Amino acid sequence: MAPRSEVIHVAGRDVTVTNPDKVFFPGASAAEAGDDGAGSVEEAGEAARLDDAPVTKLDLVRYYLAVADGALRGVGGRPMALKRYPNGAAGPFFFQKRAPASRPAWIPTVTLSFPSGRTADEVVIDDAAQLAWVVNLGCLDLNPHPVRADDLDHPDELRVDLDPVPGVPWDDIRRVAIVVRDSLADVGLVGWPKTSGNRGIHVNVRIERRWTFPEVRRAALALARDVEQRVPDLATSRWWKEERHGVFIDYNQNAKDRTVASAYSVRPRPDARVSTPLTWDEVPEVDAAAFTIRTVPGRFARLGDPHAAIDQHAGSLDALLELSARHEAQGLGDAPWPPNYAKTLDEPPRVAPSKRRMPSRPLIEIGRAATQAEAMAGLARWKERHPDAWSHLAPADVLVDAMRGRSTTWTRIRLNLEHVPPGLRPPQEALDPDYDPWAGVEWPGKRPG
Repeated sequence: MAPRSEVIHVAGRDVTVTNPDKVFFPGASAAEAGDDGAGSVEEAGEAARLDDAPVTKLDLVRYYLAVADGALRGVGGRPMALKRYPNGAAGPFFFQKRAPASRPAWIPTVTLSFPSGRTADEVVIDDAAQLAWVVNLGCLDLNPHPVRADDLDHPDELRVDLDPVPGVPWDDIRRVAIVVRDSLADVGLVGWPKTSGNRGIHVNVRIERRWTFPEVRRAALALARDVEQRVPDLATSRWWKEERHGVFIDYNQNAKDRTVASAYSVRPRPDARVSTPLTWDEVPEVDAAAFTIRTVPGRFARLGDPHAAIDQHAGSLDALLELSARHEAQGLGDAPWPPNYAKTLDEPPRVAPSKRRMPSRPLIEIGRAATQAEAMAGLARWKERHPDAWSHLAPADVLVDAMRGRSTTWTRIRLNLEHVPPGLRPPQEALDPDYDPWAGVEWPGKRPG
C-alpha cells in the first residue's frame, strides 16, 4: 500500500503533504499559555503534564499556516538554507543549500555565492503555499539569509544573537537584551526582540540596504563591544569559548553565509518550542518555555505579530560604524572570524588563547560525535572516571562546540581544567567518542589519518 498523503489548498495552490501522520515530536504541550501569551515556568510544566500528544508532520504544516503572515515577514523574499529533519526532531538533520531539482515550477530560486567560492541556487519563498511546501520537506525551523533576493550583496538586517554560556540564568539574558535595546536606541536603531526557541534571545534590526556584509559585521561587533562595556559582568564579545562569561553577543552571525532561525521557527526541542517575536514590555518577565507549537497560534490569533511594523523602521549604520572607528582608534581592531573565512589584515591570531598561553588555560578534548547526545554520553563516562576533577569544574569550563561538517553539524566537547588543582588534572585521553566527520572524503593535500 502506498504511503498516505494529504493535499492542502492554500494561496491558490494545491500542496501535497507526504506522510502527514509521521511523528515529528513524540510529545509536545497542547495547552494554551495565559491570556497574555507569556505564561510562566510553572504553567509551561503543567501544560506538558496535561497533554503529551505527539506532533505530526501535518500538525507542523498547519502550525506554519496559522502563523504564516508572521513567518513570511521573517523569511519572505530571502534565500534560505533548508535544514531538513526527514525523521522528525529527534532524528538526524542535514543542511541543503541547493534547491531540490524536483520542485514545483512555482518555487523560485536565486543563485548565492559563498566565501568558499562555490555557488548554489537557494529556495526563496513569498507565500503560504511555498511555506507549506518547504515545511513538507522536513524543515522544522526556517533559516533565511539577511538579504533579499533582489540584492544579495547588501543585507537589510543586522542580527544580534545573545548566546549564554552554560549555567547563565535566564534573567541575565533578559537583562542583556534590554541593554542591547538601549545601545541600539543610542545610535538611532530599533531592535525587535524574539526568543531564540533554544537558550537565548535574538534582536533583529532592519537596516537600509547600503552596506556590505563586512560592514554590517563590523557594525555588529561595535554594538557587541558597546554592550560589553555597559554590563561587563553580564555580557561578552569574546569569540573564544574559553574566554567567555555570561552572555556572548555573537557578532559573527552577521558574516556572509550565516543564517539564524527566523521568527516563528519551530526548534528541535522535545517541547516543540518556537522562536517567538516579543514586545519590549514582555522581555523583562518573558518565559521562553511558554511558547510552543501548541501555544503560539493562539497567541498570534489574539495579539497579532509584535513585529508587524519591523519593515517600517529600516535604519542607518552610520553611527555604529563611527563607534567602530572610535574603538579602532582606542586599539580595538577586528575580532576573530569563523575559520572558513579569509583572514583580515587587522584580525588577531586564529589560535585559541589556551594554545598561545599554555598552561594558563589547560584544555583537554573529551570527544567528537555526530550528535550532541552521543557527545554528552561520552562526557558522562569521563565524569564517572574522574569525579574528583569534575567537582572543581564550573559550567563555563565545559565547552560544547557545534562544528560544521559537510552537510550537517557535529559536536566537540572540551574541558577547561584551570579550576582543577594541578594534581587532580586528568591527562588527555583517547577521544570518546571519536567521530571523524570527514571519513571517506578526499581532497588535494588531505593529511592521512
